[in-house]
Amino acid sequence: MQLGRVLLDGETTPRRVVIDKKDWYAWEGDDWLRPVKGDKIDGDGHLVAPLNPGKIVCVGLNYLDHVTERDATRKVPDEPVLFMKPTSSIIGPGEPITIANPENQTDYEAELALVIGRTARDVPQEHWREYIAGFTCANDVSDRTLQKKDGQWVRAKGFHTYCPVGPWIETELDLDQAVVQSRLNGELRQDQAVSNMLFPVPLLVSYISGIMTLDPGDLILTGTPFNVGPMQAGDTIEVAVSGIGTLANPVA
Repeated sequence: MQLGRVLLDGETTPRRVVIDKKDWYAWEGDDWLRPVKGDKIDGDGHLVAPLNPGKIVCVGLNYLDHVTERDATRKVPDEPVLFMKPTSSIIGPGEPITIANPENQTDYEAELALVIGRTARDVPQEHWREYIAGFTCANDVSDRTLQKKDGQWVRAKGFHTYCPVGPWIETELDLDQAVVQSRLNGELRQDQAVSNMLFPVPLLVSYISGIMTLDPGDLILTGTPFNVGPMQAGDTIEVAVSGIGTLANPVA
């Protein structure tokens, strides 16, 4: 099942929807794990970010080749590296990524994202799936100049529009078959299987929920593969995860 949000023409508040091919149906109920498909929604509109998370937890350095692609001396972490992005950085499919500092190198980072479906605290790895409502695509946009200057990552990754998410939430995904890709102006840049993560999804859910309580609708970005690179105004960046779909954003 695909879940999302749509903004209908003439309205100012997005509606939660169940997506069935090209049709939209009301997403009823408050249970993220058991969404109810309601009546069909008629009218013109467009998809926006599929959720408005309470918090965005991000994992850094989670693919081996990415660890040293910008710094050959950087050590492979022995536990997940965590940081957070502000919720104000969220945008949806088709919305422009606005480069905050055009004089700085600003990179795309294609990622698989997890959507929390129920309150999660100290989750055992073997029960991780019971807490996940679904999966989506994300782009962890990063100002490399500020990242290097600050020594930590919140400012560099926290500007408005620096967390594109979408195009929808896919409730079922085979992680053993999923591949994360990015395309810049149609050219394939990143291409790696989720199974190559240093810290796999079950471990991440358990590890993060052991540090902080995760609430329904929270988002976890699971890290980016090798071959991140810069964007500039006029580009189009696409993030695709097989089994989910493609998130495309112009760069301004």
